[in-house]
Amino acid sequence: MRLLFLAVLRPHTGNAVTAQRVRAHLEAAGHVCVLKDAFDFESRSEIANLILAENCEAALALHLYRGGRLLQGHRIPFGVIFGGTDVNEDANQAEKNTVMGRVLEEARFAVAFTESMKEMAQAQWELQQHQTPLLTGIPFFNALVDPVFTREVKAKVKRAAGVRLIGEMPQEDLHAVVKNCFAVVNSSVSEGMSAAILEAMDLEVPVLARNIPGNAAVVKHEVTGLLFSNPQEFVHLAKRLVSDPALEKEIVVNGREYVRMYHSWQVERDTYQQLIRKLEGSTED
Repeated sequence: MRLLFLAVLRPHTGNAVTAQRVRAHLEAAGHVCVLKDAFDFESRSEIANLILAENCEAALALHLYRGGRLLQGHRIPFGVIFGGTDVNEDANQAEKNTVMGRVLEEARFAVAFTESMKEMAQAQWELQQHQTPLLTGIPFFNALVDPVFTREVKAKVKRAAGVRLIGEMPQEDLHAVVKNCFAVVNSSVSEGMSAAILEAMDLEVPVLARNIPGNAAVVKHEVTGLLFSNPQEFVHLAKRLVSDPALEKEIVVNGREYVRMYHSWQVERDTYQQLIRKLEGSTED
């Protein structure tokens, strides 16, 4: 089957890496996956022309608003994958919320990466039973892509003693750097699923993460990592981790086991291939 796959493909971002991974899963099952950057299109009519030109039989979108809204109204079945910011940020804007609700009404399935993301989506929109998001997902790293935010970070790093900002690097080099770190810190104020946390767990590096729903969905405090709510608590927990080798070892072992049990590459591949069969069945109706 020929599939159109819309995602935001800015280099070195989580969405781009996830899109490439999902495409690999689908192509492994023999499908042709036409992967396109959602930011290259401004209207559904452009997508209609693309569907016709590429002879696509079904479609998939990563991010309910950025990609999903472009797939509405076409005569091919489609599914969506929540991107994180669509549920955490865009859903708070009335106009976007309405658009995303309509996308879900038309979508044949939706995929969420964590239980908390699934619950937030269900609280925002009435999902049909057959649409209930499936829990899946595996690690990837994000990069600084917002130019204004990047400048702010660089300026603060220059003023901070003992802090280094490392630029983009190949994944193997990045893994080597992380493995030599004492811990990976996630201080995000909003997350869908922090795949950087999962990556750290898989590399057997302890995790210190801000206690927000997206992080708490994958980090169980004092079991698979440590959760902090403010700078003072972060300092306290960091010192505790440094001084307690037994705690560090327990977190590392539990974190690695969690990733292996709930974020398996093979399970994810099987899941996406099963979901695409729902679209195949739709094209035969």
